[in-house]
Amino acid sequence: MPIVTTLKADFYSSVQNMIHENEVYGVKRKTPSFAFDKLCATQELCLDYDITVLPPNQYLLPPTDPLITFNLSPEVSIRSKVESRATIILGIHAYDLHAIKLLDAVFTGNLVDVNYQARRSATAIIGVDCLNPWLYSFAASMGTALPPSIFDLWLTDLGGEYLIEVGSSRGQDLSKRYLKTKSARKVQIRQRDKFRQDSLNRYQLSLDRSAQEIPEILDKAWKNPLWEELGEKCFSCGSCTMVCPTCVCFDVRDKITLNLKRGERYRLGDSCMFDAFDKVASGENFRPTGTDRLRHRLYRKGKYMLERWGELGCVGCGRCVHACLVDIASPVYAYNRLVKEATQWPSA
Repeated sequence: MPIVTTLKADFYSSVQNMIHENEVYGVKRKTPSFAFDKLCATQELCLDYDITVLPPNQYLLPPTDPLITFNLSPEVSIRSKVESRATIILGIHAYDLHAIKLLDAVFTGNLVDVNYQARRSATAIIGVDCLNPWLYSFAASMGTALPPSIFDLWLTDLGGEYLIEVGSSRGQDLSKRYLKTKSARKVQIRQRDKFRQDSLNRYQLSLDRSAQEIPEILDKAWKNPLWEELGEKCFSCGSCTMVCPTCVCFDVRDKITLNLKRGERYRLGDSCMFDAFDKVASGENFRPTGTDRLRHRLYRKGKYMLERWGELGCVGCGRCVHACLVDIASPVYAYNRLVKEATQWPSA
């Protein structure tokens, strides 16, 4: 795939044309934070940001997602409800793209989720390198600071212009339709590589071991007292999972009209940190304490998802640290401490 460049002024003019012809979601400044939102004008777009409050997976896996509609009277009828429209998500960082790669494995793997697949197929992704990492991010340690090859277009800010990697045939179509480009020179590609390397050195948090060693570390840490220490603080509010780009759990509910003639089945985002998440019909709870649930979340992110879908469930964005109401330590702190204490406590 080609690597091209475009002047910044030309790129923002192109964005305005995209907005006129497509549903475009990009990053807006929401003082003092940043957030993905629908773009109505180029002036709203901010590509020089550190982190968004919520990840962009909300457009692929919305918090409330209709699945089917049904009639109960005069005859019973059921109709699948699959909602999708041509969409462009503009300004994704690499760690969020790694999260989408994991969602692809979960929802389009052996069991295909038609709602997710329809949205994913209709969504073009235009990402941008994060050259000034967020204070709480540790993406470099997780191997998620550089993009996986599932984007359509990928931007790197070189100052007065963007270097653009074309990653797909859809990206080629977008480039030809909207952008004024010319082939990148070798010196510009070297400049991009230098900027990326410099950004990797700016991360303030890091793992003491390779991210791929996290499952082995967790194998030896089931009874470590760290879980009690952190769990005693936890409110089980679910704030950490609400902002996590790789959380995929949901509940399914029915909503029926008062006359009992029509209804809708929909899924609703759920959290393994909620007390009711592990309750069963008999009233028993398989993870009754905050300690149990917090340990499960970190095991799921650092071990279970890798074993099931081949990708670590933590991309190192750091949103969970910032969202926590009681300042529970970063996953980096937890994993690094477990490394030091791995031989002191028996495994499960």
